[in-house]
Amino acid sequence: MSHTPARQATSPDALPTLADRVLERVRQAELAAGQSPTARTARPRRRVTDTRRTPEAVGRTPEQVREARSLRRVFLDMGDSYREFRRRTGAPIAPEVRDAADRFRRERSVDSLTGVAAKLDELRVLTW
Repeated sequence: MSHTPARQATSPDALPTLADRVLERVRQAELAAGQSPTARTARPRRRVTDTRRTPEAVGRTPEQVREARSLRRVFLDMGDSYREFRRRTGAPIAPEVRDAADRFRRERSVDSLTGVAAKLDELRVLTW
């Protein structure tokens, strides 16, 4: 589940693709997960190792666990945005959004997360 490098735009004026935007959100989530809210202002503390073995962590490297958690964080953020959109518009749950979300829950990959983002982007839900 490693990241693929973001594709370089062909021209300086080209907009990033949806996949690039999703990858950037996942990277931001990874960075945010590594810092506490006071990390920038507080004095460095001794790192405490979490010895609990969650189901998502069994058989995975720490990097894979971080990425899985970041993917889930972005997915949950998109879900919040979609629920807010539905609350504002009164729209029912779109079957294609539900299908894309179910695929992500089964696969937990950047590709399946991009599929969810694509459906939400079609509805103009995403602000990024």
